[in-house]
Amino acid sequence: MKASLAQQCVAECLGTAFLLAGVVGSGIMAAKLAGSNGALALLCNTLPTGAILTVLILTFGPTSGAHFNPAVTIALALRRELPPNDAAMYIAAQIVGSIVGVLAAHFMFELPLWEVSATARTGSGQWFAEFVATFGLLSAILGTRSAYAVGLYITAAYWFTASTSFANPAVTIARALSDTYAGIAPAGVPAFIAAQMAGALAAMVLGRWLWPPA
Repeated sequence: MKASLAQQCVAECLGTAFLLAGVVGSGIMAAKLAGSNGALALLCNTLPTGAILTVLILTFGPTSGAHFNPAVTIALALRRELPPNDAAMYIAAQIVGSIVGVLAAHFMFELPLWEVSATARTGSGQWFAEFVATFGLLSAILGTRSAYAVGLYITAAYWFTASTSFANPAVTIARALSDTYAGIAPAGVPAFIAAQMAGALAAMVLGRWLWPPA
């Protein structure tokens, strides 16, 4: 039986919340345990993120498709795989879920619930990295529709992109509300989202030729 729109939106909200709790929580733990070792901290942030993303796609994929990402939702809507009204509800659920996930991570580690990140992430290299990261993510999704491929892609992209592969507008917004290892200063958010959407749309256009919609 096909899930209702309400069920789909709850799945998107919960999945995105757990994703952000994984990203921010593992970042906080990494900073605590790795000390000044930046490479170790990044590794400690990377592995849980790729792992939990895989689990979340397997868990919620049958209900909502497990987008957890407005860029993915918009690309699939443009491919006519999701009705526009449903896509708008998905995006709202993802943004709400992402913020809830950050608040949950802060609460678990006894940090102030509401913060504003001071971590500057800007510049042409960072923006191009977000284009590449999101283009690759959408390509992996369109080409494989595999939870394992998507989780492994994000794990790798943390390391080969200068921006550590946010590749997700909801994630970007939420990480601006965390002054922790995973944060991004609000001033950097618009450019990151613009680069992400450009990467997603480029992948969608190429994907219509490589992997035509059913």
